[in-house]
Amino acid sequence: MGNPRRRLTRGERNIKWIEEHCRIPEGKFVGQPLKLREFQRKIVLDIYDSPTRMAIISFGRKNAKTTLAAVLVILHLCGPEARANSQLFSGAQSRDQAAILFSLAAKIIRQSPELSHYVGIRDTAKQLYCQELGTLYRALSAEATTAYGLSPAFVVHDELGQVKGPRFELYEALETAAGAQEAPLSIVISTQAPTDADLLSVLIDDAKTKQDPKTKLFLYTADMALDPFSEEAQRAANPAYGDFLNAEEVKSQAEAARRMPAREAAYRNLVLNQRVNMSNPLIARAVWESCSGEAEEDAFLNEAWIGLDLSARNDLTALVLVGKDRDGVFHIRPEFFAPETGVNERAHRDREPYDVWAREGFLTLTPGASIDYAYVAHRLVELCDDYQITEIAFDRWRIDILKTELARIGAELPLVPFGQGFKDMTPAVDALESLLLNGKIKHGSHPILNMCASNAVAIRDPSGNRKLDKSKSTGRIDGIVAMAMALGRATTASSQEEYVSGGLVSL
Repeated sequence: MGNPRRRLTRGERNIKWIEEHCRIPEGKFVGQPLKLREFQRKIVLDIYDSPTRMAIISFGRKNAKTTLAAVLVILHLCGPEARANSQLFSGAQSRDQAAILFSLAAKIIRQSPELSHYVGIRDTAKQLYCQELGTLYRALSAEATTAYGLSPAFVVHDELGQVKGPRFELYEALETAAGAQEAPLSIVISTQAPTDADLLSVLIDDAKTKQDPKTKLFLYTADMALDPFSEEAQRAANPAYGDFLNAEEVKSQAEAARRMPAREAAYRNLVLNQRVNMSNPLIARAVWESCSGEAEEDAFLNEAWIGLDLSARNDLTALVLVGKDRDGVFHIRPEFFAPETGVNERAHRDREPYDVWAREGFLTLTPGASIDYAYVAHRLVELCDDYQITEIAFDRWRIDILKTELARIGAELPLVPFGQGFKDMTPAVDALESLLLNGKIKHGSHPILNMCASNAVAIRDPSGNRKLDKSKSTGRIDGIVAMAMALGRATTASSQEEYVSGGLVSL
């Protein structure tokens, strides 16, 4: 701690208290004094030696995230950070997850003669309390009946990366409740979430901007450009690598992921702490992001195609315009429609910010509780007037309703049915994947299309054919289905054009 005659900083005082009073809760060295590692000390110092409202701590699994969270809970329960009669909480998605942090904190207390004298443990209620100070800690889960009416001075959001979408009611309840405190502190501790649209990713990306100096980010992750199976990548995401995290075990997991591609996504997310969907989506995040260039108007002027995926009357309808430039790059311009009534409820259900996207102009809301296909029909007519639309590829489901609307306004459009089975979707999925891998797409990074891309999952039949499957996907994929249909028709037309121009057609 440096010169013993120098007065300790707040962070140094807290480290000293933790190491004097906390014991290792489990494992080979159970019961021995807990000594914080250098990376843990840095986190504690940065949190407490400058004003902090929220600290986001993220690294690979088995780096003692929960142990660090547990000692911080105890520090605020009965240590130098304790405030008389204050409430402390941890929040998790499930009861089982909530129990892990409570259980570890309870074990630390039971191993310490000093702490066990002052802190009571209520195992059934998942509570710790210090009667002398009047402080109380409770482990809460999203399954609890309510988290309102609380006034937390200290909160741990445990494994927030498991939350899908940008909203989590328990998180919001605890954070808004903390506003009644003079200087509340929230700790977010988790491996990364799978997608950019998930709550933890939103918080991390905001923290990276450094707009709020009271939000501290401690992110250990392997750069996507690194060889994922290298020691460099493993060390980048795991600060305890080679210490209490067994390096040989990590290497073994890497080799297993190398041999079995189905395990790579989980390895990248849990071990390398990368933002990767563990459900092995069709489109790798890095590949999708590499094609995020803005679509150019000129690409749609000569010839264009539209893919149309109609929804149930109260869900998302996707329309994707595709054009091709002289370099053979396909430019993508998506549009989405949803009913206005109930948009907030659907946002909560799907854990996606439909209401925000609507305000920002990425989603067209039609009046009423169900999609008014008249809006879609009129938009298709406008696009056909503005561009030379060769074909509008559509899924047959609910097309009769759209055709009725088109007939009502006297419009005849180049509608082409596109089957959703293996026969029709296989070449479309192959084209989508090939064009992305070869950097032949500019999709403009539309947030709803990004969501659909991260959710898209393809299934195979015994012959190896593939199709997009909504039932197997983790969320909405309507935009990618529409995009695949449009690209399927566009690449078919392009192939036929090249075939003819090459002089291979017999007349």
